[in-house]
Amino acid sequence: MKQLILGGARSGKSRLAEQRAQASDQKVVYIATAQAMDTEMEARIQQHREARPEHWKVVEEPLQLADVLVREAADDVCLLVDCLTLWMTNLLLSGDDKLKHEVEALYSVLDILPGSLIMVSNEVGWGIVPMGELSRQFQDQTGWLHQRLAQLCDQVTLTVAGLPMEIKEPR
Repeated sequence: MKQLILGGARSGKSRLAEQRAQASDQKVVYIATAQAMDTEMEARIQQHREARPEHWKVVEEPLQLADVLVREAADDVCLLVDCLTLWMTNLLLSGDDKLKHEVEALYSVLDILPGSLIMVSNEVGWGIVPMGELSRQFQDQTGWLHQRLAQLCDQVTLTVAGLPMEIKEPR
């Protein structure tokens, strides 16, 4: 099953994803997309590392998400990607060619992945249209990504204040 979990900052989306991965009774491969560009982000990443179960495999990959998914997927594996918005940021900062290629690669592998997939992303479309060009590109690209993934996933959940709301239920 493919799941997309959306929510605002500190909405409980990562915690929900981790609970679902743990409940899957599959081996968990946690795919982290964050990059430590400053000391505050380093501390956040370290906090996440310490909070994860030790038996989970962790792959840190800021750009080539589709390649990692294909390499790590198996019938008895639950892939947990946290988070797509950091991945999108990394891609935007890498240049347009890489962004388009990597996003299309993600779409193309979703149907062929065995096992389970849980993807976490920040809902960024509820605010005002940003003034800066890069911020507008981020909001647009992330919004289009979420729309397409919502079509491709079996389940879509929105988290607000730690409460999950099912937007699309598995059939």
